[in-house]
Amino acid sequence: MLNYKRYKRVPVIENKGREWPDHEIEKAPVWCSVDLRDGNQALIEPMVVSEKIEYFKMLVKLGFKEIEVGFPSASGIEYDFLRQLVERDLIPDDVAVQVLVQCREHLIRRTFESIQGTKKAIVHIYNSTSTLQRDVVFGKSMEEIKQIALDGVRYTKKYSKDYDGELILEYSPESFTGTELPYALEICEAVLDEWGADSEHKVIINLPATVEMTMPNVYADQIEWMINNFKDRDRVIVSIHPHNDRGTAVAAAECAMLAGCDRVEGTLFGNGERTGNADILNIAYNMFSQGIDPELNIENVNEIIKIYESSNKMEVGLRHPYAGKLVFTAFSGSHQDAINKGVKALKKSGREDWEVPYLPIDPSDVGREYEPIVRINSQSGKGGVAFVMDTYFGYKLPKSMHKEFADVIQELSEKQGEISPDLILEKFNQSYINQKEPYHYRKASIEDVSDTKEEFDTKVTLTYSVNGNDKTAEVYGNGPIDAVNRALQEETGLLLKILDYSEHALQSGANAQAAAYIQLMNQKTREVTHGVGISSNITRASIRAVFSAINRLVSASK
Repeated sequence: MLNYKRYKRVPVIENKGREWPDHEIEKAPVWCSVDLRDGNQALIEPMVVSEKIEYFKMLVKLGFKEIEVGFPSASGIEYDFLRQLVERDLIPDDVAVQVLVQCREHLIRRTFESIQGTKKAIVHIYNSTSTLQRDVVFGKSMEEIKQIALDGVRYTKKYSKDYDGELILEYSPESFTGTELPYALEICEAVLDEWGADSEHKVIINLPATVEMTMPNVYADQIEWMINNFKDRDRVIVSIHPHNDRGTAVAAAECAMLAGCDRVEGTLFGNGERTGNADILNIAYNMFSQGIDPELNIENVNEIIKIYESSNKMEVGLRHPYAGKLVFTAFSGSHQDAINKGVKALKKSGREDWEVPYLPIDPSDVGREYEPIVRINSQSGKGGVAFVMDTYFGYKLPKSMHKEFADVIQELSEKQGEISPDLILEKFNQSYINQKEPYHYRKASIEDVSDTKEEFDTKVTLTYSVNGNDKTAEVYGNGPIDAVNRALQEETGLLLKILDYSEHALQSGANAQAAAYIQLMNQKTREVTHGVGISSNITRASIRAVFSAINRLVSASK
């Protein structure tokens, strides 16, 4: 039984004067990647030093200016990793390395040993402050918990005297979302006072959703309440660190940005403890999709995925926002048709603004390509099949042909599932281009007889075979196609009518192939089908299309 009565509803806060719902995100926050600490500690197989260095280089390339590199006082590997970054001069001058440490003197002393030689460092101290943690884990009073934080500040001040670089203090009341807001504010103000923070020497106050306990709007209310109640907002850099226990870390981060936070800690693709952290890439791409510069170099998501997966031994989900292999894919027929029409309309308009149904951004802007946009299965429609034929192979099927060929592909996909573009082309060739029995076109000579007394203006001498037996016919018509149609009517005894004709070049250049399409009807049975022909000569392609169509009609009548 799903015993929901065991769980208490987390109370919301009273914030009647809330303003954040009326705000808009207008610029990127300060991004801090915690992949190498929070993300790494949550891996089944944590990264080795060489992998950490490769990952660090990628984060720098992406444009992160603040990177949490680990917990060097608690791990020999993380200490060695940081020392290699220093000794190999891998930390750019404009990048601050961030190190996490508990509020204990020997750990803080070891932490300062690890950052010697860095030009800019963020020492991130923390202690848990929530009601549950105070009672269950520590068994300490509010004053005792606050004293732990103040001791951490004092130890940091003590050992910072021997550090030559630029130092920034960060403090996190861990489990902030489970802490009484007045108490969280009290501890943070005490930390700021103890450090001597002012507008010239700001402190990062990080307000983490260590466990995501509420809807995103409640987190935003908490952040806004804290911001509005700091006695001196100018001395605080308000940072957030949302986890994803409820699956809404990205939304919580965005709401907190509306509420006024300055800085966002998170990981690439949301890796982290339990369900993970806020996905910085997701948030950044969301901003990008709204015309806001995310201030990160994220134009090649495939390259990011490659390093992420090799380092973390984890895979990005198929439908992960912006990055998954299927996110720029449409299986639904109506979606495929809309994408097809949207892309064509955009190209025709010449506009720079991106507006295509079902595609919030241009895949090529993030290093993806159009090829994977449409995938064909039994749920796909005529528009999707036509889109694949056009996009991959250059065949611009006439609209009247879309359903006919889509039905062919659907029958195949119902038997074997998703159909690849190459298999679609193979089926197209089999169904149309290679339809050469029982009537096989060999050659034709065409003569203009418009100046003679003949009823028609074109004479065609047609050579073809029927079930392998060669034949020749001399026929007249209003153009080559009409003449060939008359010859085939006489050969087959069928009453044939051409309903539609179209043609186009398949490639450009002197040796370009042309494609011709004929829609043909058997007037006795009312059966209608299409034929397709290709050749470097458009007249030859057209005649082949007529033969293709008649062979399909004959085949269908058997």
